[in-house]
Amino acid sequence: QVQLVESGGGLVQPGGSLRLSCVASGTIFSITAMGWYRQAPGKERELVAIITRSGSTHYADSVKGRFTISSDNAKNTVYLQMNSLKPEDTAAYYCKYDNVRSQFGMKDYWGQGIQVTVSS
Repeated sequence: QVQLVESGGGLVQPGGSLRLSCVASGTIFSITAMGWYRQAPGKERELVAIITRSGSTHYADSVKGRFTISSDNAKNTVYLQMNSLKPEDTAAYYCKYDNVRSQFGMKDYWGQGIQVTVSS
């Protein structure tokens, strides 16, 4: 099976920065897009940012100008650089790879989630 593993979360003060990484294991032939989502307690999971294989990006309005998504296609890895963090950015962050074609067919995959807490 393909597995996604996130890293880089933690506790940071308001105004600080964190960089999340998501690495895929397994033999992958193609991916349509890679993205980051987040879910705060009591709220629905929401899209934070997404990047297509060709490099096109889309951001939630709440993170535009503060977060940057990037990828290393050769390593099937996606990153999320988060700057000027605010307490309202506190959430569990999940990476998601869309339309992953592997030896197991084509499907979407989610990471297990990683906590980001912004607090003084």
